Amino acid sequence: MTKEHEHAHEHAHEHVPMALPPAAQQLLLQLQTFQQQYQNVSIQRETLAIQKMEVDKALEELEKVADKDEIFKAVGPLLIKSTKADLVREMGEKDESIDVRLKSADAQEKKLREKMDEIQHRLQSMLGGPRPEGHAEPGEAEGESAG
Repeated sequence: MTKEHEHAHEHAHEHVPMALPPAAQQLLLQLQTFQQQYQNVSIQRETLAIQKMEVDKALEELEKVADKDEIFKAVGPLLIKSTKADLVREMGEKDESIDVRLKSADAQEKKLREKMDEIQHRLQSMLGGPRPEGHAEPGEAEGESAG
């Protein structure tokens, strides 16, 4: 079977209920939960990245404004008069907050990816499937299977 056929064959069985051992069913449920969490964290991370770009653009525009110029900020539907210094400080604080949250999202994504990889490895071992590349057991050459 070619790689494309194997790949298509694997995906064809993803949504077909099979008689899996209860332990494998439990691992599969955990994997699906982690995948959903990973997707949610990825969406949060994308939102934060967009917010960071907006803050960076606002700071860039503030640099062009003279200290004595009148400046306003949007607060809901209102425009409120402010100072350049106050807005630079506010945007800087917001930027720092976003950076912290981005680092947290990165760490969550990494941890979830590791958990998903571990569960996939355990499922493949449990079900006797081939190990993913780079997951050969110690003392085992890639491409060889144990037992």
